[in-house]
Amino acid sequence: MDTMADQKIDSIDHLFHVARLGLAGRRDDLAVYVQKLVRTLGRTDPERAAKLQDLLAVSQPSNAGQGALRSATMAAVPVDIESRMSLLKEEWPSLDLEPKWSPPIKGELSQVVLERRRTEELLRGGIAPTRSVLFTGPPGVGKTLAARWMAAQLGWPLLTLDLSAVMSSYLGRTGNNVRNVLDYAKGVECVLLLDELDAIAKRRDDGGEVGELKRLVTVLLQEIDEWPVSGLLIGATNHPDLLDPAVWRRFERVIDFPLPDDDTVRELVADLLARRPEVDVGQIAPALALLFRGQSHALIARDFQRAVRNALVHGSPVQEALLALMQERTGQLDKKARKSLSATLVQAGVSQRTASKLTGTSRGTIRSAQRRQGKQSH
Repeated sequence: MDTMADQKIDSIDHLFHVARLGLAGRRDDLAVYVQKLVRTLGRTDPERAAKLQDLLAVSQPSNAGQGALRSATMAAVPVDIESRMSLLKEEWPSLDLEPKWSPPIKGELSQVVLERRRTEELLRGGIAPTRSVLFTGPPGVGKTLAARWMAAQLGWPLLTLDLSAVMSSYLGRTGNNVRNVLDYAKGVECVLLLDELDAIAKRRDDGGEVGELKRLVTVLLQEIDEWPVSGLLIGATNHPDLLDPAVWRRFERVIDFPLPDDDTVRELVADLLARRPEVDVGQIAPALALLFRGQSHALIARDFQRAVRNALVHGSPVQEALLALMQERTGQLDKKARKSLSATLVQAGVSQRTASKLTGTSRGTIRSAQRRQGKQSH
């Protein structure tokens, strides 16, 4: 009886340890621990040990045997010689909600992920999967989020070049830092994100740039050409016009992230409101979608979350905080724009009373604006 009790306690301890590693996102450490369990269980229950080994094989990438080695390697992220700052930011992304992009962008991202999952089939056909992708677009439209999503889909770490650590007053050391980062990332199965790529890949015909930085661009171009199949290199820029023309030719795929269109804004608003079940979305959703039109993903999420925080901190209803946010937005418009917006809100399903309250426009004025819009549409 004591032996059975001890085994039960031991099993609970193993379960606790597995849960702790899994919830902490320590995938490699978890794989090493499960492999240890397979060896231990194999002495008393070979059948279950074999099943556990099969699970491990399915969940690990093709070079899973290097899991422990990779964990050790990740601890050796390159650092700047003088400041001792890490040159890379490392994370294992885990996204609970599916990001909202337009269908063309989602299709491009999904295609790259699918290629990586079908690497062996592609290689047998004599072609490699996409190894390098360039993201362009204004700030806040989801470029970094896309890199995190792809890393999460592949189960790889996301390594982001930390420009604040890489850029040095000594130009020669800046070049060495970038080379060290690239050499390191080439030896690790990962997604490497070169954010603000224009800072290190400027046009070489720019007379203001010195020779060392121009040589750095040449080195970077060579590295992109020779990037290994075992990893994915992503460059991101808010200023594509600053990039050296040769950079465009080196990346195998270029994905432009524009500001979200109206359909995407509506999806973003619906997704945010779905997390707040206490809110009556019937009229707030179309109003928010209109007021957030033309804004980036990041700004929409920021303003929405700011309103929710204000409500929770002050103990007021979230719906009131969202209405206050909309009033704040409409208050920044001139009288003519408020009239037009109020009529559009009513057309989108918002009551005249709510539209009047949001825009500070009388119901009579709203009705006049609606009639005027109706005549223009005919």
